[in-house]
Amino acid sequence: MPIRVSIYEDNDSLRKSLSHLIMGTESMLLAGAWPDCSTVLQNCSEAETDVILMDIDMPGISGIEATAMVKKQFPAINVLIFTVFEDRNRVFEALCAGATGYLLKKSGAVQIIEAITELYHGGSPMTGEIARMVLQFFSKALPAQDNEYAISSRELDILKCLVRGDSYKMIADSCFISIGTVRTHINSIYKKLHVNSKSEAVVKAMKERLV
Repeated sequence: MPIRVSIYEDNDSLRKSLSHLIMGTESMLLAGAWPDCSTVLQNCSEAETDVILMDIDMPGISGIEATAMVKKQFPAINVLIFTVFEDRNRVFEALCAGATGYLLKKSGAVQIIEAITELYHGGSPMTGEIARMVLQFFSKALPAQDNEYAISSRELDILKCLVRGDSYKMIADSCFISIGTVRTHINSIYKKLHVNSKSEAVVKAMKERLV
């Protein structure tokens, strides 16, 4: 089954290029492409979507606001932030809004396709620049804290994998456990951290320096 991708990008030329890229990729299907987020919830309701490629800086509703709206109404949809910005605050806001991956617009076609595929299969793709900025931001945000959440050593190992952006299969392979066991541990981590998604768990882990 192809990965259904929606695009939100106000630059007409780039939006058309991205649309052609998705349509020309055998494993993907273009669910829609829009110049703004004014109808984002309606679009998600009418066009089945697995992954949204979301620009941050758009007229009207920003990509960060739209991400929060989508994740609230359609939590199963993954949002990949696609931006020219290398701004710590925007990255942090997008994480908190529920985005699960980031790419800078200078990324090549192969990187874009790989990132969408990785996101669809449970990973959290980030460029090296973005990952480094996020880690630098959180390393200064709060002093180190003790593990007050009763997270086991195995769960901490899995949490580290989530922070790295590993997919469930990669975690299973590196920890020598089944994917089902990975899901069980991750559900336990969510409950202990009082979060509802992988992105929230990653944000909390980094912000409170749990890993």
